[in-house]
Amino acid sequence: MPQEDLTPQWIAEEQAARATLAAPGVATPDQVAGMSAMQIFDAISAGQLPQPPMGSTLDFIPIRVEPGKAIFQGRPNKRHYNPMGTVHGGWFAAMLDSALGCAIHSTLPAGKGYTTLELKVNLVRALTDVVPMVRAEGTLIHGGRQVATSEARIIGPDGKLYAHATTTCLIFDLPPAKA
Repeated sequence: MPQEDLTPQWIAEEQAARATLAAPGVATPDQVAGMSAMQIFDAISAGQLPQPPMGSTLDFIPIRVEPGKAIFQGRPNKRHYNPMGTVHGGWFAAMLDSALGCAIHSTLPAGKGYTTLELKVNLVRALTDVVPMVRAEGTLIHGGRQVATSEARIIGPDGKLYAHATTTCLIFDLPPAKA
């Protein structure tokens, strides 16, 4: 059964997200001190904190982050191509890693951070700039005190699967803000 083409809806959601995002940059520890991860994501979405520069480098942005879930949208471009004329696996991995990590990060309270311990990516279909946009949708599987796991998929607006991934992340205490 054919799935509805979500391209118009995705374009509208991307335009709405881009309208509120601030210029790329890196928030300082003082700017995020005492904030939960969701407060940080809400501030990024509202343009009160800069969006991480990685997304502008690779042309993907956060569309929505909620506790345990993160959705990023990207536009495959020829500048992302490998020598075989398709999108490089590193582009898939970076977008998936963002969705996977943010799905975990979104559940963390103030004073907690995370880092990727393991990333497993499966590329199941080639991607070119003929596909106007794709989404990486990450979902928390397990959020423990020291270890968390999540899974993500890259899909097109027609529902086609391009890649899927899992991650394991280490949860740790952030250093206290300097007075």
